[in-house]
Amino acid sequence: MSSKQRPVALVTGSATGVGRACVLQFASRGYDVVVNYSRSAHEAKETVIKAKSLGADVLLVQCDVSDDSLVQQMIDSIKSQFGRLDVVVNNAATTNFIDHSDLDSMTEEIWDRILEVNLKGAFFVTRAAAPLLEVSANGAVVNVSSVAGITGSGSSIAYCASKGALNTMTKSLARALAPEIRVNAVCPGPIDSRWIREGNPGTSIESMVADYPLPKASTPDDIADAVVFFSLGTSMATGQLLSVDGGQTLG
Repeated sequence: MSSKQRPVALVTGSATGVGRACVLQFASRGYDVVVNYSRSAHEAKETVIKAKSLGADVLLVQCDVSDDSLVQQMIDSIKSQFGRLDVVVNNAATTNFIDHSDLDSMTEEIWDRILEVNLKGAFFVTRAAAPLLEVSANGAVVNVSSVAGITGSGSSIAYCASKGALNTMTKSLARALAPEIRVNAVCPGPIDSRWIREGNPGTSIESMVADYPLPKASTPDDIADAVVFFSLGTSMATGQLLSVDGGQTLG
């Protein structure tokens, strides 16, 4: 067990993008960090190197968050190495880019996989982490959701449904885990990252955001700023959904 008394943050899906940005922001603020990934081993190791360069002790864990037994093993490893956990960021997510009108392409296998990772995974991680978070001085869970869960418009119907359910679950868990643990969600709009550029290369991010009040896509750090706010910048917010979307949801 670490002899340090530094706070510890777990960020799921933190090999790249928003997850990596969150890890580095926590590391720069004096946190030790847990880097979790499912498949992107090379990128996860790069995140570890960057976090260590900021002075953090880092635990690297491969874990598919949709597997409850693996999630429990991950939390056990955190307890063994650090003896504490102060912040959980449920960032791991998946999708398939399927036009909403193409109902037949939304197979049961795709539907189940999206909800297993995006919704059940966040629940499994939060449930397993709760005993450690409860004894933290400022235990916090931040779910990285999406405006797709508010507008119903996004990469696929299943993705929108998973994020809408995650938003509701955020409120349920905020009640269930209070007062020891605060639970909030950040709902990004389009992010300039490989999620869209590689997942749906035919889509122009610039065109997506052209008519927003702030006509630009968010960066991963923009979203990490909001995650850090819910984690460290407030002690009174719980059960809240914060859209970080350039004004997309203003209507």
